[in-house]
Amino acid sequence: MGNCSHKHAEPEGKELSIGKNMAWNSFGSITYLACQWLITILVVRLSNGYEAAGALSLAMSVYNIFAPLALYRMYTYQVSDIKRENTAGEYFSLRIITSLIALACCMAYAVATCNPQSLAAIFLYAVFKIVALLIDVLHGVDQIHKRMDYIGKSLILQGALSLVAFCAIFASTKSLECALAAMAVSTVTVGICYDYPRSRRFERVKLGISRKKATHLLVYCFPIVIAAVACGTVPSIPRQVLALMDGESMLGIYASVAAPIAIIQMGASYLYNPLLSIIAEHFAKGEKRELLSLIGKVALGIAAIGIVCAIGFEVFGAWLLGLIFGPTIAPYTYLLLPIIASTIISAFVWFLNDLLVVLRCFKGSFAGNIVAAAIAIPASYFFVATWDMNGVSFTSIAAYSVGAAIMVAFIASLFRKKSA
Repeated sequence: MGNCSHKHAEPEGKELSIGKNMAWNSFGSITYLACQWLITILVVRLSNGYEAAGALSLAMSVYNIFAPLALYRMYTYQVSDIKRENTAGEYFSLRIITSLIALACCMAYAVATCNPQSLAAIFLYAVFKIVALLIDVLHGVDQIHKRMDYIGKSLILQGALSLVAFCAIFASTKSLECALAAMAVSTVTVGICYDYPRSRRFERVKLGISRKKATHLLVYCFPIVIAAVACGTVPSIPRQVLALMDGESMLGIYASVAAPIAIIQMGASYLYNPLLSIIAEHFAKGEKRELLSLIGKVALGIAAIGIVCAIGFEVFGAWLLGLIFGPTIAPYTYLLLPIIASTIISAFVWFLNDLLVVLRCFKGSFAGNIVAAAIAIPASYFFVATWDMNGVSFTSIAAYSVGAAIMVAFIASLFRKKSA
């Protein structure tokens, strides 16, 4: 990688406090989320109707099924690798391998299940997201060295530049594909010019990984990857079923209503992601009391975020949606409450997933998510056929509730064994 950054005035070498790391990570992540959310709004505002929004939502839904395969749960594994078993270059090389596999699977699935005119948008959206995942490896280095201010600033740059690129290209060309390509280019620029020069201060990213080590990590982490794919399938499948049964415009409406509510799940992840390394350290040292206290605080924090956002959206959601999308969205505000409920449950499920990875209890993550997906696939057809757009939310609520109960049972069993 090259270096096109200027020398900056940020202090080097000194670790930041937990509070500062959480603040920078949260602010950067929220800014990035806000920019991505604005894109889902502006795709409606800058076009006629909801067709482009539906196409973008379909691309997101299809990619999200295979995103865990590209991620391979390596970020959580990397930041909880307190023994430094692998180098940053090895994690980066493995991410390239998994990303290419995910891209191939994503496109094969899209060819088999989607309309041909949607394939280009799905491919370009996948490329955009994969570039961000490669940068995530550099963020893992920053987090291990407790400099998440670099992560926050990177996310601000990625969000702002991708938003500007999307708006400029989509407004001038009306081409979703060209806009997605521009977003990918802007993200590559941030990775090369900002992230790499900073992460290499801690560790040089020398590409390359032995076949033996790559095979070991791919096989060892495969169960949690399948679990993450299953977890991502739970909300994605009913969205696809809705598009097939009622058309992409209906999916575009549902996605538009759901877009602001994603802040609940994202806010939860911003709360606990900076703590994963600390959780791993407590577990490795056998500090059960500190570990349980930290897990309890995270759970309460997620609940608080969900409750505050639920009240806010219930009171102001209809007004906010009307302000953003105009009066045409008014008949669909009844979708809010089920979407809020499913998003809160989803936030808890993803925390349980990451917690089980940090605790290296892969079996619990696998079992909980496989059962959830097994419930979601047939339930999607019944719920969507019965309740139309609300069926998407009801599917997620039912499937995730069962999966969460199973994962909690595994965590309880793990702590009982530790105490024995």
